[in-house]
Amino acid sequence: MSNKPLEGLLVLSLEQAVAAPYCSSRLADAGARVIKVERPEGDFARFYDRAAAGQSSYFVWLNRGKESLVADIKNPEDAALLHRILARADVFIQNLAPDAAKRAGFGSEELRARYPKLITVDITGYGDVPEYANMKAYDLLVQAESGLVTITGHPAGPGRVGVSACDIACGMAAHAAVLEALVARSISGRGKGIKVSLFDGMADWMAVPLLMYEATGEPPPRVGLAHPSLCPYGAFATADGSQVLIAIQNEREWAQFCAKFLEEPDLPKRPGFETNLVRVQNREQVEAHIAAVMRRLTREEAARKLKAANTAYGFVNDLAGLQRHPALRRVVIDTPNGPVSIPAPPAIFSDGPRRLGPVPALGQHSQAIRAEFGAA
Repeated sequence: MSNKPLEGLLVLSLEQAVAAPYCSSRLADAGARVIKVERPEGDFARFYDRAAAGQSSYFVWLNRGKESLVADIKNPEDAALLHRILARADVFIQNLAPDAAKRAGFGSEELRARYPKLITVDITGYGDVPEYANMKAYDLLVQAESGLVTITGHPAGPGRVGVSACDIACGMAAHAAVLEALVARSISGRGKGIKVSLFDGMADWMAVPLLMYEATGEPPPRVGLAHPSLCPYGAFATADGSQVLIAIQNEREWAQFCAKFLEEPDLPKRPGFETNLVRVQNREQVEAHIAAVMRRLTREEAARKLKAANTAYGFVNDLAGLQRHPALRRVVIDTPNGPVSIPAPPAIFSDGPRRLGPVPALGQHSQAIRAEFGAA
C-alpha cells in the first residue's frame, strides 16, 4: 500500500519563484502529479544561484517530484493544451503577475465554472486591495510592508529575516487550504477557489506584536537575541567563545535557575529580580548579572549546570553548526546534475519515509505531456 495519499491527483501549476512552488512541492511529496508550466526561458528561480550541484538551491528545494512543461499561455495552441490538462485536473495553482492568468483565459472563477470539480489557488502579493493589487511583491518587500523587519534585528535598526519568510508562510497556508478543499470536495463533489497572499500570510504571523502594539501604543522593541516580553530570555557568551541562549518562562524556572545555576537561591527576593515584569524593566541589570557568571564557564560546563537547573537552553549555531547538528535529518533527491542532499521535510509519518521525486530539467516532460494530452 502506498504511503503517498495524494496519488492519482493531478495538479497544473503556472508557477515561479517560491510561494506557489512551495505549495505544489508539498503536494508532489504526497504523491500528486504536478505539471509545472514554465516559460521557454524557464522559471527564473532556476537561476538564483549555483549552490546545489551547479543548480539553484531554491529551485532544487522547491521543485522535486514535478514534471516540467514548456508552454506559452498566450499561444492559442499551448492554451488549448493547458485546458485539456485542466479538464482532467484536480488543482490549478498560479502566482503569475496580477491578472496575467485571467487575461490569458485562465481566470479562476471562469475555470471553476468550466471545470466544476477543480480547486483553484491564486497566490498574490497583497490580495485584492486596490492600492496594492498590482504591486510587485518580492519577499523582502513584504517583510518591510508587513512590519516584520521593524520587530527583527538589533536595537540599532531593523533587520531582514534571513530566509524567505513571507513566501514560505504563504506557501504553507496555500498547501493547508488545498488539503481542506480536497476534503470538502470529497463531500460536496465540487471544487472551490482559494486566494492566499504573501501579505496575509505574514500578517497572520504578526498577530502577537500587532496586538501588543494596539494594547500599549508601543511596538515590541528590537532586542536582538532576546525576548521583548520575557527576562531572562537571551544569549550569553561563555568563556570559550560560544553563545548559549537561555529561556526562562515562569517564576518556578527562575527560582531553579537562581538556585542551581547561579547558586544564589535568594536572588528572586532582591529588588529588580523578583518577577518577570520587574526583570523586563530591569533587563540590563539582570542580564549583566547572568553574563558575569556565564563568562566564567566553558560551553560544556554551562550546559551541565543548565541541565541540572532544568533550564531551557540552546547554543547559537552558525550554518556549520546546523550542518553537523545531531537533530538534522537529510534526504537525497535526484537532479539533472546528480544527487543533492537537502533537509528532510519536517513531518515524519508512521508508515515510513517517502521517496521524493527528482527535480526536472527545463522542458523535460514537454514531449510526453503534449502526446498524452494531444488534441482529441
